[in-house]
Amino acid sequence: MLKIALASQSKPSFIGNFIKAVAGRQCRSVVFLWMLTLNIGIVLPATASLPVEPYVKTTLAEGLNSPWSAVVTPQGEWLVTERDGHVVIATSPSDQRRVKLTLNNLYVAGQGGLLDIVLSPSFTQTQEVFISFAQGDSSANRLVVAKMKYDGNTFTQPKEVFAVSPDKSTPVHYAGRLLFLPDASLLVASGDGFDYREKAQVRENQLGKILRINQDGSVPTDNPFTEREGQGAHAVYTYGHRNPQGLILDTDANRIYSHEHGPAGGDELNQLHPGVNYGWPVVTLGKDYSGARISPFTAYGGMQNPLVNWTPSIAPSGMAYYANVHSQFPSLQGHALVTTLVDKALYAIHLANGQFSQRKAFSDISGRLRDVIVSPRGEVAVLKDGAQASLILLTSEN
Repeated sequence: MLKIALASQSKPSFIGNFIKAVAGRQCRSVVFLWMLTLNIGIVLPATASLPVEPYVKTTLAEGLNSPWSAVVTPQGEWLVTERDGHVVIATSPSDQRRVKLTLNNLYVAGQGGLLDIVLSPSFTQTQEVFISFAQGDSSANRLVVAKMKYDGNTFTQPKEVFAVSPDKSTPVHYAGRLLFLPDASLLVASGDGFDYREKAQVRENQLGKILRINQDGSVPTDNPFTEREGQGAHAVYTYGHRNPQGLILDTDANRIYSHEHGPAGGDELNQLHPGVNYGWPVVTLGKDYSGARISPFTAYGGMQNPLVNWTPSIAPSGMAYYANVHSQFPSLQGHALVTTLVDKALYAIHLANGQFSQRKAFSDISGRLRDVIVSPRGEVAVLKDGAQASLILLTSEN
């Protein structure tokens, strides 16, 4: 499997030529072809499943309409986003209610709609909740971050704090995942918009990036490109991404990881370092959906290779970190939990051993899985995808 290394300086002349070569040849094919397994960086799941501890399953919410993310409050309420703009508040199927958010120009099409939800690090004092959603219409739309307050009963009017720039005209590849860092700044995953993949290499363009902002939407002064680039690059933390939908902080080693959807093959797990180029679309281990080659390069100087490559694609969706402080499932400690849409399984990737070995987790949980959450008490919640979906809580019997 591939190991991460420090990036050297990129080669602007090559990138410029590559962008010119791919511009104007934007792929709109929706044909899916089965990919042959590459012999580079393949991580195959072991036969034994985790955790080794016995557990029980409880349904927390059901009848969900295309849910995308969930979070649990200190009071034990689960807040689940639905792409049509609702938040479902639940403690059990018999105690669940649906609240419609008033979102300015919510764009529900393709992969768009209401996406992620996270609590502010100071939630107990401020009651603030942050969300991401698609805004606009078919001709001009964007990913937006907003914040609102939740008092245990109602949400205040969401206040927009940041909008990804520039607009795009596709209803896909928003990414949309949010992650608070220990300094209370916020990482925002922004997708490449599908038809704009070459923009992932243009730092002044915020498509195909991991962005870092303050909670009021301003840009931290220690971001990597605040002094050397145009204004659009000031919020950029890392670049060269396709559609990153998983973001976690390994709180034991203080490392940030992301995963992203490749095209047909080439799904990736990466460790994030500020200012680093993760290669897309110059470097990829996948092919286009039409079967065409996207790039001749599977590695290139100054661009990071992934820690893990999944080919054929598993379609990684959510991700959560099971820390050493979480005691319900000791066998999961030091693992990243990853839900998948194509493989229809939950995987545990061992981050602590440096080998990134992978095993199925909670193997009786199957179907299109949208998100995974670890509660402060160490329980694991799995959010299923699609119509009539459910949120399942997994609790140790010990």
